[in-house]
Amino acid sequence: MDAELLRLRQKKIAQLRKAANEKEAVLMAKKVTVYSTPTCPYCVLAKNYLKQKGVAFEDVNVAADQKRAEEMVEKSGQMGVPVLEIGKKIIVGFDKQAIDDALK
Repeated sequence: MDAELLRLRQKKIAQLRKAANEKEAVLMAKKVTVYSTPTCPYCVLAKNYLKQKGVAFEDVNVAADQKRAEEMVEKSGQMGVPVLEIGKKIIVGFDKQAIDDALK
């Protein structure tokens, strides 16, 4: 009986690890870029939200990099920040639902 319980426990642990690894792979599969400035409170909120979700992202300070600022405007049609690029999806502003949808 104890051996059977141990076998079932090990099987369940293996299933949970596999599910966690698959979820992590999905989160890492999409490249995420956040175009932001150091003084933007919504930029901070967006970056903290991504960190809480365990999403790796590139933080681009458009106040310090004119070329990347132009890239942001070209992609989004907007000069305001934050602008998030998740895969091929562009999100202007801090919108949790849009971020979650783009990460799926």
